[in-house]
Amino acid sequence: LVLLIIFMVVTPMLQRGKDVKLPSVREPKEKPKEKPDPLIVSITPDKRVFVEQDEYPSDDSLQQKLAQTMADSPEKPILRTGDTTLTFGDVRKVMNIARMAHAKGIELGVEELKEGGGGQ
Repeated sequence: LVLLIIFMVVTPMLQRGKDVKLPSVREPKEKPKEKPDPLIVSITPDKRVFVEQDEYPSDDSLQQKLAQTMADSPEKPILRTGDTTLTFGDVRKVMNIARMAHAKGIELGVEELKEGGGGQ
């Protein structure tokens, strides 16, 4: 019973960013290398932008947050996760804001398709 309670308390803390449906790929181009822990920037289906769990409703506040993070940790990559229902313009806008904040690396979060998983 104690273990169950511990798992119930710890499990929600393990998820970072917002819950979005990621695009799928058959096989990633590159295998991930050892990098610093990324900053998660999520775009939800209703086009709200979150850094980790905090919402940033304006472009200026998002750019300030990203610029502050890049000033503190210049090598920290940004992992941009976005729902599959978003348009390219929605994603590009957030990527441009990250570039203006001097982000060195912006990675796109995708979900790897498993073999035999009913792909097209």
